[in-house]
Amino acid sequence: MYELKTKETNSSVIEFIENVESPKKREDAYKLLDIFTEVTGFKAKMWGPSIIGFGTYHYKYESGHEGNAPLVGFSPRKAKISLYFATGDTKRGELLKDFGKHTSGKACVYINKVADIDVNVLKALINQSIRFLKETYPNH
Repeated sequence: MYELKTKETNSSVIEFIENVESPKKREDAYKLLDIFTEVTGFKAKMWGPSIIGFGTYHYKYESGHEGNAPLVGFSPRKAKISLYFATGDTKRGELLKDFGKHTSGKACVYINKVADIDVNVLKALINQSIRFLKETYPNH
């Protein structure tokens, strides 16, 4: 049986941010903490050792694989800051056109620093991701 690696933990979000090596990344992590908290209305929780997540939803794939995940989140990693949004949302690409300097993968959007992006577009991305997940997984 597949065991989910990224689970909600009781670790301290503030302690995690305080241990971010780069002072600039630490400062950006606090900015993102404020933005995500304000937009989602959820208290930040640690997911696994390095993801700061907001809210939670239960997913179940056709394969039978299921689990819980944060609705949205971020992680101030060494190379870049990872922003976690819903996978499969076609509206995300539209919003990213006006986001600013970033790269993106399947679920993540990577930024170097908050100053590189449009914070209003970030807020729209957070709201859109939550809306998409609530429509996709309505029973949670």
